[in-house]
Amino acid sequence: MNTKSSEARMPVETQEPRIEILLVGMNGDLRGKQIPLSAQNKVWDGKVRLPTSTQSLDIWGDDNDDITGLSLTLGDPDGCCIPDPRSLAPMPWAPQGSAQVLSTMHELTGEPSFMDPRAILSSMLARFAERGLTPVVATELEFYVIEDDWRESGKPRPPRSLTYRGEPNGFQLYDMSAVDALQGYLDTLREWADLQGLPADASTAEFGPGQFEINLNHRPDALAAADDCIYLKRLAQMAARKHGLRSTCMAKPYGDHAGSGLHVHASVIDRSGRNVLDAAGGEPTALKSVCAGMLETMREAQLVFAPFANSYRRFQPGSFAPVDIDWGVGHRGTAIRIPETDGPGARIEHRVAGADANPYLLLTAILGGILRGLDSTLDPGPATEAGQQATSGRRLTHDFLTAVEDFAQSEYIRDTFGEGYQRLYADTKRKEAIAYLRTVSDFDYQTYLARI
Repeated sequence: MNTKSSEARMPVETQEPRIEILLVGMNGDLRGKQIPLSAQNKVWDGKVRLPTSTQSLDIWGDDNDDITGLSLTLGDPDGCCIPDPRSLAPMPWAPQGSAQVLSTMHELTGEPSFMDPRAILSSMLARFAERGLTPVVATELEFYVIEDDWRESGKPRPPRSLTYRGEPNGFQLYDMSAVDALQGYLDTLREWADLQGLPADASTAEFGPGQFEINLNHRPDALAAADDCIYLKRLAQMAARKHGLRSTCMAKPYGDHAGSGLHVHASVIDRSGRNVLDAAGGEPTALKSVCAGMLETMREAQLVFAPFANSYRRFQPGSFAPVDIDWGVGHRGTAIRIPETDGPGARIEHRVAGADANPYLLLTAILGGILRGLDSTLDPGPATEAGQQATSGRRLTHDFLTAVEDFAQSEYIRDTFGEGYQRLYADTKRKEAIAYLRTVSDFDYQTYLARI
């Protein structure tokens, strides 16, 4: 048998480029459909359908029809996935020519689903537009890169290049040697971000082993800023896969290392492009008022900032994750920080959310607090000064279930997210919190079983 001629006759396996139409779920997860690029008209004609209950799935992928009544009870009706052409971006990890596009779930009657996070944020932005205002938003995402054997080991491990005899080799804050050790991964991430047109700025090594932060430049379009953040999370994951690693936005993957945050910088411009938070060298009245609006609503919205049981492990005294409901000028330990008071750069920095937060719901909650401060002149109380304790006396909760109940009972949340979504989110997260409380951990056994 002529081996060469046989091989020549064998068909060459090729992969057809595709388009992925994506929905963002309650937990910031991406769901959707892959469609051959040759059939992409189906996407742009609004003919891609998925059950509307796709937007009610919990962290385990359960539609919880027994507590929501939004799936089989209604016959699990379809909705239409309406693409946002602005979010069309290449997928460098897929066959050449492949692309992804974010969409918003619409009912078959035409209106956006009350469950869709992009629709919820769009509704909040419409409130600003009614006042002739536009939020300008930037995000800073922290995440960990870990070895890809976590499924077998049952826990994360730092990349081997950052360990000595299997243990982290000290802290790596701003450590260029840590950057150098994972330069190949970071180069891929940067290259792919450029291909997708993401406004990625600085990347830095953070405290934890394998922890990095990517800053995204500000956008005068909060929906696009949230899209950027969700795409960055996916890029971090796909680039890690290429290098035999895994990325995670879990808020606290290691008990003895820093948690990962998702900080938000925000300002507001009027129709003329003027920053309405600019104190122009005087008293920063507007800045302080929007601080107050966010502080007043912070406990009620904490479930959005910290959406999982693991999220609450970040809130530890003595860490950079805030525990007090306070504000300060240039103070990186406060919940709300004012980096600048004058000029176009006058803005607030919201420092509460973990990297695990859904960016659309996160921005909705923050902007709702800002709007409260713009509609009235509010007093946030004294600023927390360097080296001093917070003066407000109010704290964020450390308890997942308490955050659920605060969210469920809040009039602010009802007005901001809608009564239907408040109920859906609270009921789904209550189930998750109760499942967490019912789980007896290794800590319980190691600490109590032999001693009590």
